Amino acid sequence: MSEQTMAGRTVLVTGASDGIGAETARELAARGATVHVTGRSADKLRPVAEAVGTEPLVADFSRLDDVRRLADEVGERVGSLDVLMNNAGGTFAPSHRTADGHEPNFQVNHLAPFLLTHLLRPRLAAAGSSPVVNTASIGNLMGKIVLDDLDYEHRRAIEFLAYGTGKLMNIAFTRGIAQRWADDGIVSVAVHPGPVGSSFGRDSWLVGLLYRSPLKRFATISVPDGAAPLIALAERGPDPEVNGRYFSRFQVDGRENRQAHDQAVIDGLWERSAALVGVA
Repeated sequence: MSEQTMAGRTVLVTGASDGIGAETARELAARGATVHVTGRSADKLRPVAEAVGTEPLVADFSRLDDVRRLADEVGERVGSLDVLMNNAGGTFAPSHRTADGHEPNFQVNHLAPFLLTHLLRPRLAAAGSSPVVNTASIGNLMGKIVLDDLDYEHRRAIEFLAYGTGKLMNIAFTRGIAQRWADDGIVSVAVHPGPVGSSFGRDSWLVGLLYRSPLKRFATISVPDGAAPLIALAERGPDPEVNGRYFSRFQVDGRENRQAHDQAVIDGLWERSAALVGVA
């Protein structure tokens, strides 16, 4: 039996249908938290929700209306939210467009969690002090944020680079929250969980090829190992010492793209994202 280190805390985990999201949800529930889970696959999410003892919240982050509905449903369930785990994401073929017309790596990895976090801000603030944990990646080093072309309308999008840009945006968003919402008691942290051997990349032929090959066991770590840094940060709670910082697994201040500290990029991404999804 796990120690009840999360007793009394309410948590939302996105991307919880499988992989590190599902593992994080189950482990936080075992440690006493009330855990709500969301994912796009109802069939895969249902057993995870049953394991943690709550009803599943099905939402597809490639549809922003799903994100808005998800925020409403969470608001109906909880008066306050102690931890938001923004874990949903993946790598996608940039030639496709979402239902909202956006490049999918941009929308699913950044724009959807940006919107969800804004809509849940009152619930996070109501808890008095809450951490937002954003699952980023060492792939941020490959990213490049072009503020006037977030949707790759004027440049060629290459899948790995588009994914890396989305993960770089996760870190920039983390910094933006730290700078803007501290008075609400909201602390934000980004984390690279490691190269996890899960269903990551299932929407990408190229990445999926690696993850389905024998190379997977040499190139990846286990799902429990990948979930461990997320669990540790949730347990750590709203520690101001880590507000706005990026972890490479358990190591604070991991390797970052230089744009992650560029204030013009942090502010510009926030302002353009807010305009795209219609939040203040």
